[in-house]
Amino acid sequence: MSKLNHIIDKALDEEQLNPGEIEYLLSLEDRGDQERLFAAACKVRSKYFGDKIFAYGFVYFSTFCQNDCKFCFYRNSNPKSPRYRKDPEEVLAIAEALSESGVHLIDLTMGEDPLYYRNHDFSDLLEIVSAVKENTELPVMASFGLWPEEKLTDLRHAGADWYACYQETHTPDLYRELRVNQDFNSRLNFKSKARQAGFLIEDGILLGVGESIKDRVRSVKMMSDLEVDQGRVMSFVPQSGTPLSEKGGPPEYLELLVIAVLRLLLRDSLVPASLDVAGIAGLKDRLKAGANVVTSIIPPSTGLKGVSNSELDIEEGKRTVAGVKEVLEDNDLRLANVSEYKEWIKKRREG
Repeated sequence: MSKLNHIIDKALDEEQLNPGEIEYLLSLEDRGDQERLFAAACKVRSKYFGDKIFAYGFVYFSTFCQNDCKFCFYRNSNPKSPRYRKDPEEVLAIAEALSESGVHLIDLTMGEDPLYYRNHDFSDLLEIVSAVKENTELPVMASFGLWPEEKLTDLRHAGADWYACYQETHTPDLYRELRVNQDFNSRLNFKSKARQAGFLIEDGILLGVGESIKDRVRSVKMMSDLEVDQGRVMSFVPQSGTPLSEKGGPPEYLELLVIAVLRLLLRDSLVPASLDVAGIAGLKDRLKAGANVVTSIIPPSTGLKGVSNSELDIEEGKRTVAGVKEVLEDNDLRLANVSEYKEWIKKRREG
């Protein structure tokens, strides 16, 4: 208990935690100890964000991908994966509806769709980003895979504010096993290139894919060192038709521990609670661990899919702003307004 108190006090004083201390926090198994960590994480969140929680609309507009990542339902070689490619008019209509529902950001996501990547023609994507930005007047996140560095400026000028490029693991050997035929350093260094082009950046870790505790420590430490503007963690969910389809997912508390540790390390950055793993039922625990963004809000009746759980809670209308608000109010939190989110972005860019 004294060791835990010492590490928590050190984090609350905003002193840098060493790898051994991070490993200790990520190894907590006693529920009481975990609750102490979560309480500290919420204290840090309250210091920087008060009771404000942000919400992101998720538009997974193309499930085609040229890559063969072993963990992904939408890997190129998976015959069981549902494939669709939304046309620009439909993407815009969905984005506008999400905006009207009260989200703070539109997350435009696709696999590395061969339609664009093999021809190296991204003009249609730039037009989609521009139209969404102009018509919703909301910040836009681009999650398009390993976008060509020479076209980052074009994407920024089109109106994208964020670039999300998840490493999944920051251990090169495990990365090579999971992201088949993809270069570790190219993906890692891309985030710095995106920041230089004017983007806010998001990175993320995937749990339960064969990583060790030291691999988890390495990932959260590297995200901290990168000073990511948003640091994400998600638990692996086995996917039909993939090499890891028979592998079980990690215990839920591991994701909560990583959320809390990310909050202590990143402090005034954003840490998401994704609806894509456990749906609306898992939101409360993720908020109690220190998350301050609700992601993967997907409107029903649009044909859109999630990433880890392609259908969870979507058609039931639970992954909506209205559903999120109920959970927030029950936990003495509130949905921020758009101007508050835009103000956070402005301050973040100003340093």
